[in-house]
Amino acid sequence: MTNRHLVSTDWLAERLGDERIIPVDGSWYLPDAKRSGGREFLERHIPGAVFFDIDAVSDSSSGLPHMLPSPDAFSAAVGALGIRDGDTVVAYDGAGLFSAPRVWWTFKTMGAQNVFVLDGGLPKWLAEGRPTESGPARRSAKRFSARFQAERVKSADDVAALLGAGSAQILDARPAARFRGEAPEPRPGLASGHIPGSLSLPSSEVVASGRLADEAELRKAFEAAGVDLSRPVVTTCGSGVSAAILALALESLGTSAEGLYDGSWSEWGAGGRPVARGPAK
Repeated sequence: MTNRHLVSTDWLAERLGDERIIPVDGSWYLPDAKRSGGREFLERHIPGAVFFDIDAVSDSSSGLPHMLPSPDAFSAAVGALGIRDGDTVVAYDGAGLFSAPRVWWTFKTMGAQNVFVLDGGLPKWLAEGRPTESGPARRSAKRFSARFQAERVKSADDVAALLGAGSAQILDARPAARFRGEAPEPRPGLASGHIPGSLSLPSSEVVASGRLADEAELRKAFEAAGVDLSRPVVTTCGSGVSAAILALALESLGTSAEGLYDGSWSEWGAGGRPVARGPAK
């Protein structure tokens, strides 16, 4: 499968130094990983890269983790990183494939056209002995103009309405034990379980050794989860990060996700919404 959303390490290495092709380190980790994407960027990153802080480039007024910022706030933040309209963005992360799809999805949602994910991310780049540099990013500020694609973002009310109408499948990327309500949530104060009527496909099932699984494995994973790829799918997870992995996998199969539930379980599980436990029904 030639994946139009991924670029290889060879492709990027051949284009280092092209000022219109920008590696974007979007490394982000769950608290229990005890890792800091920003600190690791300063220690080592792909030459010419900038750091996209998922937590900082967000709507801090929402009370939910790393929610999408306003288009104006995104434009200002991305312009300050040295990214302009028409630049090619290559998102990567330090885990291989974890938070980079969230960066890819965010840029696409804000209307950027040339956005890709680095196949294998930083681990593959390092394993191949490719160059790195340290310290802060060195790009000068540019002008970026967001063109918000509202249909790519779903709210809790949207999800409830879609389920009520039976017009979309809601697909949860969290680990299966959290979906079933057998394991606690990593964020305090949240119920255990899942959105009633949703399906479970842990994002780890579509990632193999830090890379997106091949087409056959992707189709097998979606089929095993009970997903009908001919029908609309909205992805969700704990806080909107691993949901973007499923969105990337869907679009890699030529099936555009109906949208991503940005608040995800951090919002739904906080109270006021119905919760189901056990396997998907």
